[in-house]
Amino acid sequence: MKKDIKESIEKLFAEWSGEKAKEITALPESGSYRRYYRIEGNSEKAIAVYNEDKKENLAFVKFSKHFRSKKLPVPEIYAEKLDENIYLQEDLGDTTLFEYIIENRPGVAFTDKLTSILKKVLDKLIKFQVTGSEGFDYSYCYPRAAFDKQSMMWDLNYFKYYFLKLAKIPFDEQELESDFLKFSDFLLEADTKYFLYRDFQTRNIMIRDNEAYFIDYQGGRQGALQYDLASLLYDAKADIPQETRNELRKYYIEKLSEYQSVDKEKFTNYYFGYVLIRIMQAMGAFGFRGFYEKKAHFLQSIPFAIQNLEYLLDTVKLPVEFPELMKVLRALTKSEELKKFKAPKRRLTITIISFSYKKGLPLDKSGNGGGFVFDCRAVHNPGKYEKYVELTGRDKEVIEFFEKEDEMHQFLENSFKMVDQSVDKYLKRRFSNLMISFGCTGGQHRSVYSAEKLAAHLKSKFDVDVVLEHREQNLNFTL
Repeated sequence: MKKDIKESIEKLFAEWSGEKAKEITALPESGSYRRYYRIEGNSEKAIAVYNEDKKENLAFVKFSKHFRSKKLPVPEIYAEKLDENIYLQEDLGDTTLFEYIIENRPGVAFTDKLTSILKKVLDKLIKFQVTGSEGFDYSYCYPRAAFDKQSMMWDLNYFKYYFLKLAKIPFDEQELESDFLKFSDFLLEADTKYFLYRDFQTRNIMIRDNEAYFIDYQGGRQGALQYDLASLLYDAKADIPQETRNELRKYYIEKLSEYQSVDKEKFTNYYFGYVLIRIMQAMGAFGFRGFYEKKAHFLQSIPFAIQNLEYLLDTVKLPVEFPELMKVLRALTKSEELKKFKAPKRRLTITIISFSYKKGLPLDKSGNGGGFVFDCRAVHNPGKYEKYVELTGRDKEVIEFFEKEDEMHQFLENSFKMVDQSVDKYLKRRFSNLMISFGCTGGQHRSVYSAEKLAAHLKSKFDVDVVLEHREQNLNFTL
């Protein structure tokens, strides 16, 4: 964290809480350019947000205060210094709805417990859309006050240029543009007078004490009810079973009917249109972040999005025809280029890395924020002796050296206990990635030996995939 940002956050926290910040922890990066930090004092804690986009900051703060006035489940804004691009908000914990689903999902199907929590989320979504729209000041919306034709065309072209082009899907430019225009006209026939959250997906919903709280609605604007419902139920990586989606859509319509009259057939026709544009917008994001920015974990969502498209193309008929768009979407589902992105296995992959502290900590490529980092520098170093200088922790002589060292045995015994505990929990919660790093001065002897020993230990004890990387030797193995 830059010194000036850290100082601004510490000062704002002290002004709000009346106490000094004891610890500031950077939270894992997401798909945005905002930076989040958990800040803790003696008795108070908060989430500090730094974002150079001033209009986006203003929108979030204004929206939060409005929703709080309506008693809706959003974080409280504790303090703000928008001229310095920072604000403090309530800490709602670490469990997103996505993580809650992964932890409580025993297989492909959804349990009653998961369906129940999703129904709670839909209850609150309707209040957000209907009650939250009352007295809402759309002038703070950014970058548009409504999900209008311009907004839709931005999303459709985002999909065209960052997904179709980069995935090498052929299309007729003019015919597709004509279908985009006609498609957006069709969507705008729906009632668009409600607050539209815009990015209503499982990673933007927090679960605390079995209740749902909403975050990251700064992109909200005026629009149709169907869009947010589609965003949640067709969230790619959440992979909600189709029968559960159908049940939840019907539940939403029934609950909405308690607030206003609903033409179910008309609502459903527009709903599936909004499902399509939401999937295309999401695929544009996968393409931009994955193909263009080379963030591989975004590409893991592609198989789920394609499965959703296949279902829609095979079972749903919209009341208006869009021949080139349907042709392109069908070609996308059959693309050999995209078939290489297979749905992630529901197995745990453990990445073990040895490294030199002189060259910095290893980067987490999975997008999950890393895991353990063990410091081997307290262990007796064979690199001090000339006969071991040119060797590594994989060589017989160095291995024999460490096997005689009680320090190394104790270090590994303690490390293995901590890792085993996490692996047990990760397997039960069906997580997909864990990263473990061993560092020493040169990344040559102690860290390499420790990484090798842990890899062998984990492969013998657990049914997991292990990737072993010795960064400073440019060696990489899959075990």
